[in-house]
Amino acid sequence: MLKVTELREFSREELLEKVNNLKKELMQFRFQHKTGKLERQSSLKETKRDIARVLTVLNEPKKGDKKS
Repeated sequence: MLKVTELREFSREELLEKVNNLKKELMQFRFQHKTGKLERQSSLKETKRDIARVLTVLNEPKKGDKKS
């Protein structure tokens, strides 16, 4: 599980790369789930939440600009 405080230390490029890797991982988990080879069902949910966390950190600077 990724922590938001750790994610904020990464650069924008690193965060984009992490999102791409997590999406690939999620796709693999979905294939494993459909074929019945997925051992931990919770890995789907955890990966989705990790993607959401990274995207939230990526969009934080944009949100701060709109308030000004």
